[in-house]
Amino acid sequence: MGIDIVLKYFPELDETQIEQFKRLNVLYQDWNLKINVVSRKDIDELYLRHVLHSLGIAKVQKFAPGSKVLDVGTGGGFPGIPLAILFPETSFTLVDSIGKKIKVVEEVVQGLGITNVTAINSRVEEINDQYDFIVSRAVAAMPTFTHWVKGKIKKESIHERRNGILYLKGGDLTEELKDYRTVQLFELLSFFEETFFETKKVVYLPQKFKG
Repeated sequence: MGIDIVLKYFPELDETQIEQFKRLNVLYQDWNLKINVVSRKDIDELYLRHVLHSLGIAKVQKFAPGSKVLDVGTGGGFPGIPLAILFPETSFTLVDSIGKKIKVVEEVVQGLGITNVTAINSRVEEINDQYDFIVSRAVAAMPTFTHWVKGKIKKESIHERRNGILYLKGGDLTEELKDYRTVQLFELLSFFEETFFETKKVVYLPQKFKG
């Protein structure tokens, strides 16, 4: 399953974006031989399990030109790099505490020729900046995650949706999210028909969430 699955759901991509998404596979196949950033079984399904999954956030929220997005615990660059290709006028900061993963992110970004990504090897608590949205892919339970990113969401919003956290997570989240009264869940199966997305969601938690 290749680039076609991305084009199926994002037919409006321009030639540059299509070329960048195609190149993603080559770059990750190459880097995965040196540093294992994507599991062996997943690398063959990169577009379904990593690229399209990351782009599920874009089905919930389109990022405005000039906005700033922080990707926490980006690993090899997900969801940040696919989103950065899709929104070239938005600035993405990709943070991970593991240096070799950030090295891969830097090399992939350079190989793609994209200029709207900054990669930082750091713990998120040490980042001193504010962002319109914070994205992530299941790096911690929500109470832990909200503690990490406290104070890093801008108050003034340039989007219709209030600034906040957009979190990719799967399974039953009832217990984990029971204390967040303002949380919203978006089932990825309502955007994508593949069975891989059956239990996967985008969790949206607006800034000034009530816990």
